Amino acid sequence: MQAVIEKLNENLKVVYRQALDADKKLDELQQQGHGKFTALFDKNAGFDFEAKRFKPYVLDTAADVEALSKMENLDEEKLKAVVFKIQNLLQLLATFK
Repeated sequence: MQAVIEKLNENLKVVYRQALDADKKLDELQQQGHGKFTALFDKNAGFDFEAKRFKPYVLDTAADVEALSKMENLDEEKLKAVVFKIQNLLQLLATFK
């Protein structure tokens, strides 16, 4: 279980760095009058809120990983949900580049 949590945290570090860069680009685009959208992800992406930047989604996923790390036994459904969120973040960040 510890190895799984470590791997999730490694992925989160990569996502976090990319998210900061992407958020900076989004800020620049918005200042230029672009970026007229309400959320980065739709309701099917696993997040229960909407945000116009990546960082809130990364922090939400990090909180999920933290909760998983405190569990006595690994909850496979919660693990799948976290992996799904990380995949969605990575896919959108890759598209954004």
